Amino acid sequence: PPAAPVDTSHLDSPPKPKLVEDWPKVKHSFGQVTAVTIDLQGNPVIFHRGSRTWTMESFNDSNHYQHIAEGPIPENTIATLAAADGAVLEERGAGIFYMPHGLTIDRNGNMWLTDVALHQVFKFMPGRDYPAITLGHRFEPGASKSHLCKPTAVAIASTGEIFVADGYCNSRLLKFNAAGRLIRTIPQPPEFLSLQTPHGLTLLEHLDMVCVADRENMRVVCPRAGLQTSYGEGTQAATIQEPDLGRVFDVAAYGDLVYAVNGPTSPMIPVRGFTIDPRSETIIDHWGKFENPHSITFCPNGSAMYVTEIGPNRVWKFTLTV
Repeated sequence: PPAAPVDTSHLDSPPKPKLVEDWPKVKHSFGQVTAVTIDLQGNPVIFHRGSRTWTMESFNDSNHYQHIAEGPIPENTIATLAAADGAVLEERGAGIFYMPHGLTIDRNGNMWLTDVALHQVFKFMPGRDYPAITLGHRFEPGASKSHLCKPTAVAIASTGEIFVADGYCNSRLLKFNAAGRLIRTIPQPPEFLSLQTPHGLTLLEHLDMVCVADRENMRVVCPRAGLQTSYGEGTQAATIQEPDLGRVFDVAAYGDLVYAVNGPTSPMIPVRGFTIDPRSETIIDHWGKFENPHSITFCPNGSAMYVTEIGPNRVWKFTLTV
């Protein structure tokens, strides 16, 4: 039978983020808020840099972190906020991290974090203070199969596969099995796909896509994730690239759509949010107004969306209106 036409009715009025004006109700004093994710209770959890900032002096030309002697960030770097009013419910992660970047919580409540100074990705199981999985070598940037170089983000499939955006120097995606064994590098020949600072990741499992904030290429690209079958891996990636998109800092999937935030690019390009349809490879809506957004995430049930910034260091909450 002929394929049914794609239902595009959802493109006419995609759910539009609407800012929750008086959230958080309490004043926070976080460092650079580099990531936000949602825990199993539906509360936002953020990763921030405490008293540390990333400056021109943080790394040398070979991507080695220059301030190891200062030790890890002494303050708590992970904060769970109440979805209702933004109050801090729990803080942890002091004395572990050197330059926080990515954070995601999977459907089993495991916390996956990336540290660009350590060049590592960590999996922390609920309630544990020691990582169950560590990817990369401590303070060792590299491009081998076992090295990472300033990894930015992680996405976890429901089937357990781990996708890592690696990152500022290697500009590749790494796919691991649930135990942390490398099973695929994206791109790999003859794949015609070049990434420049893959900075954020999100999975659309039902479309078998992993969408990437391809920051310095100023686009979103969505290669095949290869979750059900490796058939089609390496085929042409969906590509969303329009003049007003600018440098894309993060992406988050909601249904069939991808919501993205850009960052400072040029005076002509507003810093804001975008709603993207990866199947038609188009931007279908704009929303919000920001200064330095760095991360975006959705409550799985669609009750809220959060965006964090790294100057001002803060968390914004949005609801979705149709």
